[in-house]
Amino acid sequence: MSAPKGVLLKADPIAATFREEVKSALAQRPRPPKLVGILATSASPSKFYADFTRKQCEDLGFQFELRTTGAASKPDLAEGEGVEEAIIEANEDDSVDGIMVYFPIFGSQQDHYLQQVVSPLKDVEGLHFKFHYNLYHNIRFIEPRSLTSAKMTMATESAPDHSKTDTPPPGTFKSIIPCTPLAVVKTLEYAGVYNKLLPYGDRAYGKTVVVINRSEVVGRPLAALLANDGARVFSVDIDSIQEYTKRPRDSDDAARRYHPRHIVHPCTMQLQECLAIADVVISAVPVASYKVKTAWLKDGCVCVNVAADKNFEADVREKASLYVPAVGKVTILMLLRNLLRLQQYQEALKA
Repeated sequence: MSAPKGVLLKADPIAATFREEVKSALAQRPRPPKLVGILATSASPSKFYADFTRKQCEDLGFQFELRTTGAASKPDLAEGEGVEEAIIEANEDDSVDGIMVYFPIFGSQQDHYLQQVVSPLKDVEGLHFKFHYNLYHNIRFIEPRSLTSAKMTMATESAPDHSKTDTPPPGTFKSIIPCTPLAVVKTLEYAGVYNKLLPYGDRAYGKTVVVINRSEVVGRPLAALLANDGARVFSVDIDSIQEYTKRPRDSDDAARRYHPRHIVHPCTMQLQECLAIADVVISAVPVASYKVKTAWLKDGCVCVNVAADKNFEADVREKASLYVPAVGKVTILMLLRNLLRLQQYQEALKA
């Protein structure tokens, strides 16, 4: 008798739970937050995502304005022309609560610079240095005033004191987390990968996870989030594999149950060896030809596809107990949650 196929879990029921949360939170706000999308490229995926963002905002009652520049506004202009000026203008516009720039535009290095031009008080995608610093250091809460300081480094927050509670201490709010990594974490929570009986901040303990892709937008922040929640994570990139964990190794201080945040270790294992022990496999490789081999997967694992193209072979459910083909519908709701939070940041600064 052949084994049953794994469950196909689409994003719709996961997104539905957050849709109600977002609608409820929006109803309590003094006015609908305004999101400005900045489209500076003629690339079809970016235009599609801009239209998708508009539709979701309109359906839920958020304000959305698309501002075009460069090749997106006039065919005789270059890709990305005028985008930095458009970002600065939106930063200075008091009617704007959040800014979303549709990347890629120029390439990773120049795009990274543009991500830092977006004011952290309006950064719905959580790509600003301050938010990445907090994420990597397991600092879960933030004082909005720290985002206005010229010195935005270690400042006022500390990880160990508050990483075990889901309730922000007085005067603080939850720090903004990049939308796609957060969407994957919420998907894994929905799927039962996180153990709700364990303390907050440690609910992925006992899970071994492989994250294929180490970009600063998706792969590395996702690996850090999972490791800071207790998982053992193998971060896989083109030329190396790293292990992320906050659990002490044999050579570490035996008296410590865990580090305050994840530690990155070099890894000598090959991808096939990592997949053979992985409870969860997440792939976000932006190449249509890349496929995770089903034969290499551990029986009963959970597989999540984050890339626009399917990174798993067609028979993935022969091995996986659960397969999530896309998380985009959850990602957009994480973005709107971030937008609501940024509006709270700005109100706190005016109080």
